[in-house]
This record gives sequence, C-alpha cells and structure tokens, in this order.
Amino acid sequence: MVAISETPPAEIQIDEALLRDLLVSQHPDLASQPITTVGEGWDNAIYKLGDALALRLPRRAQAARLIEQEQRWLPILAERLPLPIPVPVRTDMPERRFPWHWSVDPWLDGETVDRTAMRPLEGAVFVAFLRALHVPPSSDAPPNPHRDVPLTKKAPDVRARLERLGERVPEGVTRLWKNGLASAIDVEPTWIHGDLHARNVLVADGAISGIIDWGDICVSDPVTDIASFWTVLPTREARLRAIKAYGPLSGATLCRARAWAAFFGIILLDTGLTDHPQHAAMGAAILRRLRDEIQEP
Repeated sequence: MVAISETPPAEIQIDEALLRDLLVSQHPDLASQPITTVGEGWDNAIYKLGDALALRLPRRAQAARLIEQEQRWLPILAERLPLPIPVPVRTDMPERRFPWHWSVDPWLDGETVDRTAMRPLEGAVFVAFLRALHVPPSSDAPPNPHRDVPLTKKAPDVRARLERLGERVPEGVTRLWKNGLASAIDVEPTWIHGDLHARNVLVADGAISGIIDWGDICVSDPVTDIASFWTVLPTREARLRAIKAYGPLSGATLCRARAWAAFFGIILLDTGLTDHPQHAAMGAAILRRLRDEIQEP
C-alpha cells in the first residue's frame, strides 16, 4: 500500500520579494545582503543571509509557536551546552505581510550528518551535549503535545503506518516497538531537543559543528533524545560507547529509547516514501540499525 504524504502545504508563500520587504521594514541594515534559499521542512523555511546569518520563518500557523519557543529558550540553554546552537541574534515582529514571529539566526557551517561522515570519537562529544541538555527544567518550561507523551499515545498512528509499510519494517523492529510500549517510565523528565535525527546534526571536517531545529524543545522523558543514538550514530560500536558514556540506563529506559528510535524510523520511512526520498532513506537506515542489533549474537 502506498504511504500517505503528511507534509503540510505552506500557508504563506515565502519568496525573496517578501523577505526583502520584511528586512527593509525591520532590519534595514541587513536588507542589501544576498539571500540564498536553503530549504523548507514541515514547519519552517530557511534562507542564508549574506555569509554569516540565516532567516528562519514559519511556513504555517501551527509552526509559529515553535519559533517563539526557540526565541524564548535557546539563549538560556546555550549557556550550558558544549555545542553551537542557532540562538537568534534578532527576533522579529508579526506584521500585515507576515503575521508570525520569525528569527535572524547565526549561520552554522557544516553538512547534516546524513550527508557527510562524522569521526568516530565525535560520539563522545554528542553524549556530552545530551548530558548537558538533560537536566531538570524550570517550572515554566514548555510542554509539547507531540513529544511530552507516553509511547502508548503514538500506538494508533504507528499501527496504521506499520500496516501501510508491511514488510519494509523488519519483524524484530516491530517487537522492539511493542516492548517499549510496555516499559514503564522510570526516570524524571528533563529538557529535551525532541527531534534529534541526522538532518538536525551538523558536521564540518568530521566534527560536530552544531545542533539545529529546536522547535520541538520541551520537557519530557529523555529517551526521546537518547533514541538519537540510533538515528545519528552509524555503527553498533559507536552506539554501545554512547550508551556507556551517557551513564546508568536501566533496561526499561533502553527499551523505551529503542522504541522511540523505531517510531522515528517508521515515521520518516512512511512519510518519506511519497515526497521526501531523503527522509525515507534516513528512516530505512534507522530500522536497519535496530534490526542488525537484534540479529547480532
């Protein structure tokens, strides 16, 4: 059965003319710099501005809140994180031509880790980043209806996707998913990134150069991010080192982390088969990593 595309359409057409108008209105000192299209995701459109800046604009109303969360929390979190993150250098106000908040961010050099190799020892850097991020939150930290939920809330959606994907999902991965559903949460909630897959980790000259796309930042079970050991790290040896370096992880926590990795793999594969081939390839890679670990003695 053919997968159903879930990539939402843009609710406002963003083009260079609109961007120039917004810059003239709010940042006239930047308005003459060249603008280069980088790409669009489900929620935001990204443009490079000159050599050192990026423009990040929501492409639909639902995503506007995510930009506001980045503007509110990234300056605070950046103070303790050991890797660069795109802390907005200017925040922008809604106006008639564009009714949502948007950001001028620093441009972080690098390619996403699905496109370039990361040195094996960078796994330790990645773990140090997670340990620095995964701390108790402040009382006003934001919730997230898509991440701050138990896996059981995802079960109906995943069941439908498994039916569509059929044999594309190895049987052992389906068991990992079901085992995760039955595993109790045995850790306290922490800050999480919430969307740590290969396209949100930048690498330059083999070293991690930044962590991007923080719209899903919230307080939740940290396994949502620990699942990135399977979404980002390419080898079993790197994942085993990361699990050990992260610190004591119970069997239940690892079970949930693998289930979240299976969830991300299933989502990326299913939605990517229609209109995002690179997402489909990422999802398939995640599922292969999980399958191969099951099959290894």
